[in-house]
Order: sequence, then C-alpha cells, then structure tokens
Amino acid sequence: MPEPAARAAKRTARTVLAFDFGLKRIGVAVGEPELGTAHPLPAVAQFSEVEKLVAEWKPGQLVVGLPTSVEGKAHAMTRQAEDFARRLERRFKLPVTRVDERFTSVEAESRLRGIKHKAIDSVAAQLILEQYFDEAA
Repeated sequence: MPEPAARAAKRTARTVLAFDFGLKRIGVAVGEPELGTAHPLPAVAQFSEVEKLVAEWKPGQLVVGLPTSVEGKAHAMTRQAEDFARRLERRFKLPVTRVDERFTSVEAESRLRGIKHKAIDSVAAQLILEQYFDEAA
C-alpha cells in the first residue's frame, strides 16, 4: 500500500481546475475526473490569485470555458477567454482544454435562483468542469 504522501501526490496529479473567465471575476472550480465531480471555489479577480490556486491544488489539467453566441459563434469575450487560456498554458505548462460554456451562466443563475450571490461565476466554472467530465467519459 503506498504511503499517504504518495497517495496524495497521485491524487493531486489528476486534479482539474476549471475557470469561467470574466472581466471582473474569474469563477473557479476543482474536481476529480475519476469521480466526475466538481466543486466551486471562491472566484478570483487577478491572475496572481490563479497562480496561488495552481500552486495549492497542483492540478494535472486546466479547463477554460469559452463563451460563444447561442449559434456557437465567437465574439469579443470568446477571444479574451482564449487569451486567458493561452496565458495559462504559457505560465503553467499544463494542458488547457477549452469547453463550450454557452449556457453555463444561465444554468448557474437557475441553481442560485433568488440568491444575490457572487458565487455565480464559480458555479458556472463548476458546470464547465462537469461538462468537461461528461464529454471525456
């Protein structure tokens, strides 16, 4: 049986962090592909906070939601989210998967119905990560 530290290192190597990029906040979620579960983390406002999360969680994979129009066409936010994804790739040398996030904000609002909450960005990131796990299965 592996030592606890070895088990923890193996587990964190499979950890995935997902991001819902926004101009004011970046929603964040963490999950494990083996379980197919994702959990929202507090949203961040600066790239330095993303760096701290990557250092803390030591993910083996990153996921970024790409916003598109209802028809699936790129727009200004799509390009900014793609720039964010490329910045993650350059900085962390980790694989970064892009996921169509067209309806995640609407679903996040539905899940948080009636609650004025800043968690919407991270719940959207959670949905992006769950979608990634579903598509990878």
